[in-house]
Amino acid sequence: MIPSTINAVKAYFDSFEIINKLKLWKYFLIPVIISAATALIIASITYFLADDLGYYIAKLWPWEFGKETFTAIGNFLSGVAIVTIGFILYKHIVLALSSPFMGPVSQKIESHFYGNRHMHKKTSFQESLARGIRISTRNIIRELLLTLVILILGLIPLIGIFSSVLLILVQAYYAGFGNMDYTLERHYSYKDSVTFVKRHRGTAIGNGLIFILFLLIPVIGVVLVLPFSVTAATTETMKKIH
Repeated sequence: MIPSTINAVKAYFDSFEIINKLKLWKYFLIPVIISAATALIIASITYFLADDLGYYIAKLWPWEFGKETFTAIGNFLSGVAIVTIGFILYKHIVLALSSPFMGPVSQKIESHFYGNRHMHKKTSFQESLARGIRISTRNIIRELLLTLVILILGLIPLIGIFSSVLLILVQAYYAGFGNMDYTLERHYSYKDSVTFVKRHRGTAIGNGLIFILFLLIPVIGVVLVLPFSVTAATTETMKKIH
C-alpha cells in the first residue's frame, strides 16, 4: 500500500504540465466557483456555531470547582469537532456537485494517454450528478461515524496521540475516493467502484493527503485543489485500470 500512496503523491507533480498541455483550465471554472462558495458558507457556519457549542458543553459541568478548566476543554473539543465536521461536509459537497464537470476532464486525460483502448459507458449530466451524490452520501456517513469513534478515542491517554494521524488518514482516504470515482464512473458500476477503491486504498490515501494539504493554503488552496487532485487521481487510477 505504501508504494501506491507514494506514487499517488508523486502524480501531483505532473498535474500542472498535463492541465496546461491539454488546456483544461477552462473546465475547472464552475467547480472552482462551487468549491469557493461551499468553503465560504461552511466557514461562516463553523464560526458562528463554535462558541455556542462550547457554551452548552460547559453547562454540563454543574460544579464551580474545575469549571474554568472544563470550559476550556469544552471550547477546544467543540472547535475541533465543528471544524472536522465542516471539513468533511465541504469535501463531500464539492466532490458531489463537481462530478458532472470533472468526469469529462478525467475522460480527456484518459483519451490523451490511452486513446480508446477500453470501452466505457457514457453518462449524462444528471446521471453523473446522481452518482456523485450517491457516492458522497455513502462516504460521508461512514466518515462521520469513523471520525466520531476516533474523536472519542482521542480522549484516552496514549491512544489519543495516534488519533490525529488516524483522523487525517480517514479524511485522506475519502477525499481520494471521490477524486478516483470521476474516472471509475466510466468503467465500473457503483458496487464495483467501491470494491476497486478498497483494493487500492494506498492510491486514495496518497491523493487525499495532498488534497488536504491544499486546503490548508488560504484562498489559493480552495481554487487549485480540484484541478490538481482530479488530474493526479485520474492518471493513477488509469494506471490501475489499464
